[in-house]
Amino acid sequence: HVLDSNDGYVARGTASWYGEKFHGHKTSNGETFDMYTMSAAHKSLRIPGYARVTNLYNGRSVIVRVNDRGPFHSDRIIDLSYAAAKKLGYQARGTARVEVAAITVRPDGRMFIAGKPFSPGDSPGYAEGRVKASGDMATTNRSLFVQLGSFSSRDPAEKLLSQVRAVLENPMRVRAVDTSSGRFHRVQVGPFSDEDSARRTQNLLEARGFDQSILLTDTH
Repeated sequence: HVLDSNDGYVARGTASWYGEKFHGHKTSNGETFDMYTMSAAHKSLRIPGYARVTNLYNGRSVIVRVNDRGPFHSDRIIDLSYAAAKKLGYQARGTARVEVAAITVRPDGRMFIAGKPFSPGDSPGYAEGRVKASGDMATTNRSLFVQLGSFSSRDPAEKLLSQVRAVLENPMRVRAVDTSSGRFHRVQVGPFSDEDSARRTQNLLEARGFDQSILLTDTH
């Protein structure tokens, strides 16, 4: 049974994943399945569509394109691509308990998730509040940072910084860097004294919707 509309859909249950066996095959809507992209198969969501899938065990979230039908097991609600399962941290176990929330776009361009207004970078409901990621802050001149974006103008960088500040208490900054392509404004959290601390913060940010971060070494 396919839904009349994806708007407002949210459900919890077991997720599985699929990969090599179907890699390169056609999906239910005629696209080519690529196990290394963020996609999913669902029994009743209208396709193509988008959904946020959250691993309820570790809080990690991904946004996937729903373009296939499945899984064909009555006790599972969604089948993710290998890449999406890896991002959620359950590719080795095979399954995970998840929450699936449909993302829809209204005619006026506003985005909704599970029927509620949403914009990429918003803090998901299960992860409200500011938290401080554990880990010692570094004291050397070059250290690890989690970088969330790099912009040619300062305004969008400051806007992103304020969004991150709403959910994280760690030191963070906008750092202006002059390159051969011009000046860029980097939004960075840190510094961190070790990679484990930086990765923990990166995972925490991903769980709150900031899933485009990279780790890099920079001066401070």
